[in-house]
Amino acid sequence: MKVRVRFAPSPTGFLHIGGARTALFNWLFAKHAGGTFILRIEDTDAARNTEAAVNVIVEGLRWLGVDWDEGPSTSRSDGPSVGEAGPYFQSQRSEIYRSRVEELKSKGFAYDRDGAVRFRMPRDPITVHDLVVGDVRRELTDREAQDPDFVIVRSDGQPVFHLVNVIDDLEMGITHVIRGEDHLSNTPKHIALFEALGATPPAYAHIPLILNQDGSKMGKRDQGASLITYMEGGFLPEAVANYICLLGWSPKDNREIFSLPEIAAKFELTQILRHNARFDFTKLRWLNWEFIRSMDQQRFVKLGAEIMQKAGFDLTKSPENYISAALLTCKEKVQQLVELPALAGFFFTEDLDLAPAIQSNDLTSGVKERLMSLKSNLETIDSFAADHIQSVLKRLASESGSKMSVFVHPLRVACTGAASGPSLYHLVEILGKSRVLRRLDRAIAACP
Repeated sequence: MKVRVRFAPSPTGFLHIGGARTALFNWLFAKHAGGTFILRIEDTDAARNTEAAVNVIVEGLRWLGVDWDEGPSTSRSDGPSVGEAGPYFQSQRSEIYRSRVEELKSKGFAYDRDGAVRFRMPRDPITVHDLVVGDVRRELTDREAQDPDFVIVRSDGQPVFHLVNVIDDLEMGITHVIRGEDHLSNTPKHIALFEALGATPPAYAHIPLILNQDGSKMGKRDQGASLITYMEGGFLPEAVANYICLLGWSPKDNREIFSLPEIAAKFELTQILRHNARFDFTKLRWLNWEFIRSMDQQRFVKLGAEIMQKAGFDLTKSPENYISAALLTCKEKVQQLVELPALAGFFFTEDLDLAPAIQSNDLTSGVKERLMSLKSNLETIDSFAADHIQSVLKRLASESGSKMSVFVHPLRVACTGAASGPSLYHLVEILGKSRVLRRLDRAIAACP
């Protein structure tokens, strides 16, 4: 039996981090098994669904590196194309649902009441054989025992989630349904519908919920719930995908950093953890930092330049080698790419307000004299290479009988306007002699 799985989001807002993980788990399972991954948009609720939300889902999955294997050759006729193949849209499958509803009626499993179509729910207990949770026996509650039947087509003619979900899984030959544990309570209804339609239900695997750091369920309005947070927050897609996979899955070898192909090679449903996963933003930032540190330099510079331009810095006035050298001084420093403007902005502007930092209590008395000494010594050297600049500061510290820090700190503040940042000698070399001397002049003028 060839594995066929699907991700079936409803386009009503944004792509939740839990939905992104569900998509990833299905995609990884399909890749591991050599199967098929399908994207199916559950857009039957016309009042709540939007084309923009569809695009958010599609763009989010593509950003993560998730693609789908089949689908219609074009998207809906009433909206822009979202890809050559797929996704499937439930709004285009109305005739299939109507035909299946008539089948249920003809078999006596469905009937009309108050303008709606209801399904005759079996009265006997239903056991869900879940590949993650284990066997779950579902018995009717006292209230349900009186009327366990449920609506499958509303009075306005719209089919409900339970019906279309099952019909599409049946029609598309889905073999495994991997979804959030919050759907476990729906599964007995879905099993009953499958059996009423004369089909064997797929295998179910309900994955644990994602919780906030305080243990509460991560809702739509909680920090970090939307994938857009990471797409716009300077995170690398491979780092986010890696971290999401660790929320509820463990490879059992204590490794934490993987590429998606590596995870796909290892991914087994038996490795999905039973307990809920707590989202740790600090750990995600660390993981992102690890990926940034190891990423290709050209890609880092490209992404960094885009971030700088979005932040309002005009990079068109700087040569490419200057931009590259400047940004690469920060490659080991940033945990999110959006931190670059604050860290590297001084490379691309002369509009630095040096007075607050120069006049702060962090700088000891005599700073003006040290700045003047730095200028007079730096303007005499022919090579403005990092090691030569360092030699100048060592000599000044030795001659004055002081620590190098009394020269290092004022020079950094004069050049960057900040007390910390990239490697000092390298940033001074990159800024260049004329620019550094001008900034030293401004720093001297700002001294009290």
